[in-house]
Amino acid sequence: MAFLEIKSLKKQYGSVLALDGISFGVEQGSCLAIIGSSGGGKTTLLRCLNFLERPDEGQIYLNGALLYDAADGKKLKDEALRQKRLHFGLVFQNFNLFPQYTALENVSLALRLTKAAPPEEIRKKSISLLERVGLGQRLDSYPHMLSGGQQQRVAIARALAAEPDVLCFDEPTSALDPELTGEVLKTIRALREQHITMVIVTHEIAFAREVADRVLFIDEGSIVEQGDARQVIDSPQQERTRSFLGSFQVR
Repeated sequence: MAFLEIKSLKKQYGSVLALDGISFGVEQGSCLAIIGSSGGGKTTLLRCLNFLERPDEGQIYLNGALLYDAADGKKLKDEALRQKRLHFGLVFQNFNLFPQYTALENVSLALRLTKAAPPEEIRKKSISLLERVGLGQRLDSYPHMLSGGQQQRVAIARALAAEPDVLCFDEPTSALDPELTGEVLKTIRALREQHITMVIVTHEIAFAREVADRVLFIDEGSIVEQGDARQVIDSPQQERTRSFLGSFQVR
């Protein structure tokens, strides 16, 4: 069994079947890229993984143990769900930083909420995380003083603060100008080299080809194709995959 194992995940909103029996695995220390057109189910899948949405059916296993079974999910109290959520870090499209807090305070807050530690220890770890993403000189900067790329790197440091088992990204560069995209992708590449288990929803196909071990192509709530990243992107087997990738120029 893979480190993260998703089995038969379903999610429906009214008459819309957003996820239709999604199953896949992610090995520890590897990177999975999820690609597909807007509205295909990518973000819903990520929100289910982070328990921001409760799947209607299916199971989530982590490190060989059952973490969540939708059959019992509706009975879970919010606190129990919050504890499960700590296994996953999530970096949002639009940063979601607290504007009234500095970069250091944004990261420190995440640590205070998830770790019982003395204030000085929290401060030292927060500084270390910001240095890790190249922002050691911007500790006291408020979000409005930072570029979009810098704000996203603060968000990455914040997501790392709880030491999640799996780090998830939801289109981490979609809100950035092209010139700022590179610095965020560079940070994710560095995390990849540190063998952090990652699931990345992205429209950066060339980046997915370069960084991901595996790629999963979702369309209309179903997995159309999955496999080795370079194989799927360079030589897709399914016509729907070929049609989707045909709109990108991958180098």
